[in-house]
Amino acid sequence: MKKVFNILIVPVFVLCSFQKENEQPQNKKLHSEAITAKSDRIIYLFFKADKDQSGNAKVTLQSSKIADGRLKHTSSFERNEVRKGDLIISLTGAGGKEVAQQLVRDPFNPELEVYEKEGITRHKASLQNTEFSARFSFSENVQMVKVEKATEDGVQLLFTQKL
Repeated sequence: MKKVFNILIVPVFVLCSFQKENEQPQNKKLHSEAITAKSDRIIYLFFKADKDQSGNAKVTLQSSKIADGRLKHTSSFERNEVRKGDLIISLTGAGGKEVAQQLVRDPFNPELEVYEKEGITRHKASLQNTEFSARFSFSENVQMVKVEKATEDGVQLLFTQKL
């Protein structure tokens, strides 16, 4: 009786262990497919910025494009890294929650490298109009883009537009 019981129980345990191993890769595969389905497109936003006579910036969204692909690196920054003149581009979702942010270093005063006999030097250029772009992982729930400029008093809203 004991031998018959052992003969029946051992195959049941072996069978159950194989079923659990087979179920796990399928669940992992479905989970990874769901993640790649969300992030296999990139949205590119192209902006133009002009300064008026008083030095106030005006930003316009020239175009936006969505392309297949994935971002290898998503930029992130801390609020204490923001300097005067930098722009913060934010994407806002359906619920008003910020989905992504990107920092653009002062586009009106870019730092240029100059190669001279003495070596490489850096100079700041002062521009009245400029163009810049940003790219983000595309998400269906993104509804609005916002551009803010860092000032000594905090941040100033320059541009808001629904996508």
